[in-house]
Amino acid sequence: MNRWRGNPWAILAVLSLGFFMTLLDLTIVNIAIPDMVERLHASLDQILWVVNAYALALAVLLITAGRLGDLRGKKTLYLSGVAVFTLASLACGLAQGPSELIAFRAVQGLGAAMLIPQTLSMIVEIFPAGKRGAALGIWGATAGLSGAAGPGLGGLVVSRLDWRWIFYINVPIGVVVIAAGLLVMPGARRTVRHRFDIPGVVLASASLFCLAFGLIEGEKYNWNGGIWAMLGAAAVLMTVFLLYQRGQQDNEPLVPFSLFKDRSFTIINVVGIAVSFGVVGLFLPLTIYLQSVLGLSAAKAGLVMLALALGSVVSAGPAGVLSERLGGKYLMMAGMAAFAGGLLWVAVVADVGGSGGSVLAPLFLMGLGAGCTFTPMASEVMRYVPAHLSGAASGVNNALRQVGSVLAGAVIGAVLQARLASSLREQAQQRAGELPPSVRGPFVQGFAEPGKHLDVGGRSGAKLPVPSDLADRVQAVAGQVFGHGFVDAMRPTMLVSAGVLIAGVLACLALKSARGPSANPHGLPVSDDEELVSPHG
Repeated sequence: MNRWRGNPWAILAVLSLGFFMTLLDLTIVNIAIPDMVERLHASLDQILWVVNAYALALAVLLITAGRLGDLRGKKTLYLSGVAVFTLASLACGLAQGPSELIAFRAVQGLGAAMLIPQTLSMIVEIFPAGKRGAALGIWGATAGLSGAAGPGLGGLVVSRLDWRWIFYINVPIGVVVIAAGLLVMPGARRTVRHRFDIPGVVLASASLFCLAFGLIEGEKYNWNGGIWAMLGAAAVLMTVFLLYQRGQQDNEPLVPFSLFKDRSFTIINVVGIAVSFGVVGLFLPLTIYLQSVLGLSAAKAGLVMLALALGSVVSAGPAGVLSERLGGKYLMMAGMAAFAGGLLWVAVVADVGGSGGSVLAPLFLMGLGAGCTFTPMASEVMRYVPAHLSGAASGVNNALRQVGSVLAGAVIGAVLQARLASSLREQAQQRAGELPPSVRGPFVQGFAEPGKHLDVGGRSGAKLPVPSDLADRVQAVAGQVFGHGFVDAMRPTMLVSAGVLIAGVLACLALKSARGPSANPHGLPVSDDEELVSPHG
């Protein structure tokens, strides 16, 4: 195994496997939501926090972890992050209630934040310019495939076992990554003492936390004064952070402003946020639609969504090659346009009486779009970044994408909940006439808070004290109300995501057209006696 030590391709395999594991957890949980609601006796709001706690920890800590990799060693941060993530995954699987699961998901997010920025920056440093495009293509394809494969794998696991195993499967993967990393990644020896910007970390973390928490909880608290105070505090803290960072630019800042002098770096980060809207706008409503409206099992829902993964696999490889030859600008534009088109297609064909087959073609189209987007994004965002700032650049890029995910989750969730509440009331009022007068009023009232009464069978509404001979009839009408109401609510959420993706397409028009290998300085050689980060810090 020693012959693999320091081999860039072996290191890439280890980095990609850890990266795949963490990004998989961003989407695999969605398909287990109905099972979690049933088995944990949790509200939908609590289960959504299981998703959001992970994204929140990522958003808050990615910039800090990226800079720590530059200053303390990327290998150390990467393997430590894998260890934290693996142990937290085991704890998630053992959780006995929603609160425990939410807490352990936040710890998972900490581990993911430690390792994710190191993957991109290490690839930039260990591969020479001529081979870096292919390596970044693999990294980008891993990002796209992990998100696309999550629902399919999750559906298979949940249907055969239960929701706990979507976390348990991370444990053997994490052990393999750590063992392989220790064997193929050379030991790091630091030669230069670096400064860590503690005030910058505190200000950035506090600002991102206030922003993410306010956005996630806004709809729950009806956007009251406390929520707006949180968002205001986020704006104030971010302003203070930026002013402080401006004075630290000559003293190893947390966020080097020089990164944003490159127009391409700035625009690609905007594109990353737009793509987050596409992913969240697809997975959150569609997994509920397939299981709770169409009545598909988790396994069948996962099989339907494999069309997305298949499309991504088909396009990711060619996109990496074309990106190096022709540049990534027009590939990204085509990819986001395809993703937006697929969302609009789903919004048109979604219906209560379908079988899931109607969304296969649009899902495949979105997969093609994802493959054409993630791969060139990886190479273009680091194209002009100096090697000694690669960790900071990777942290900023990944952090902004996670902030985009949190923002998307808040916006999509708010639109979905608002439209669902309205459409369920309308549907309940329309269909209550099919029931005896004695249960019409309670039936309509039962849909006043739909988010708190969603269960795995696709039914919504409070438990009604009705005679046993009417129970089946009431439940059948309730299922119709929920099905039609959810489809009506799902459509505008997908229109919002498609609109943001089209905005991303337009933003790409300002990108510089670049062809060939990255203009980044040559990758650093790797040996047992060399640090995996630049000696310039």
